[in-house]
Amino acid sequence: MRKSMQNLVNSPNRNYKILAVDDEQGIIDSLSIFLKRSGYNFTGVTDPRQAIEMVKNEHFDLMVLDFIMTPFHGDQVVEEIRKFNKELYILLLTGHKDLAPPLETIRRLDIQGYCEKSDKFDQLLLLIESGIKSIEQMNEIKSINEELKNTNKKLEKAYLESIETLRYTVEAKDRYTRGHSDRVSAFSVLIGEKVNLSEQELQTLRIGGLFHDIGKIGVPDLIIQKEGKLTDEEYAEIKKHPSIGVHILSNASIFKDIIPIVEHHHERYDGTGYPSGLKGEDIPYFARIAAIADSFDAMTSKRSYRDSLPLDVVKNEFKKNRGTQFDPELDDLFLDILENHFDEIKQIQDKY
Repeated sequence: MRKSMQNLVNSPNRNYKILAVDDEQGIIDSLSIFLKRSGYNFTGVTDPRQAIEMVKNEHFDLMVLDFIMTPFHGDQVVEEIRKFNKELYILLLTGHKDLAPPLETIRRLDIQGYCEKSDKFDQLLLLIESGIKSIEQMNEIKSINEELKNTNKKLEKAYLESIETLRYTVEAKDRYTRGHSDRVSAFSVLIGEKVNLSEQELQTLRIGGLFHDIGKIGVPDLIIQKEGKLTDEEYAEIKKHPSIGVHILSNASIFKDIIPIVEHHHERYDGTGYPSGLKGEDIPYFARIAAIADSFDAMTSKRSYRDSLPLDVVKNEFKKNRGTQFDPELDDLFLDILENHFDEIKQIQDKY
């Protein structure tokens, strides 16, 4: 028992302070038991006004917030907090998914996630673990960013190398995706060259391709490494990786040009993609290029559940998804590359 308590005291989770706000004392008590048992430094309150004052005067890493409360709702609490704190990681709890705030409200207030209340709290713990990983990486990058102020190109290169290490960490999670980011980067540059982009623009594509999946560092390993079909809840976790990637990179000014690629490489031309449901030319141009490169590499790479697809099948997929998933002009261009310049594609695949 003494050893168990000592392990809890030494838990790295205790470095992270979680504030829970719910006007039902029973929920606070249950969360307290559950999260303290998981090793977190937990504080719970039932008064949303008190919570706002606490965030003003103390540091918290993550907030778990009930939506339907008195005297005002969770989104109003976030509205007040965002006036003075833009960085607090916030997870919203709802009694029922139909009672969740509109998606535009969640985006506007930068609420990182929400889930339905449950007696088991399993989904909430997954969200918290994912949030803590994102916070860890953001803190590391912010720390490095401080070191980079008023420094020279040598330190900037060191910073890039540190993020490169995170990228390798992502790819190490899944043996089937190793080399994926390198190939997406190279395929993106190849497309960019065919549309006569400048060297500076090609460099943005190059770096954006390398780091487009960096947000997967915040997705639980069990989901990344799962060999069977994902559940709806697990797929919802995967779909968060563009937003997590933006969260990780947004504090570094040298990454500002690649943020649109990281955030929007899973948008679809018909508006049915994620995370923002952007449509047509509202999708950033470089993200449309990266989407083609990313999809091509996914189709031509071996996965746990299938072999790589034959080239004729891949071509048919691009023809079928012209103007729905992919920008039609870029789709035509890439099909021309596959038809007439496949040796350049093969060189990239052989290299990585």
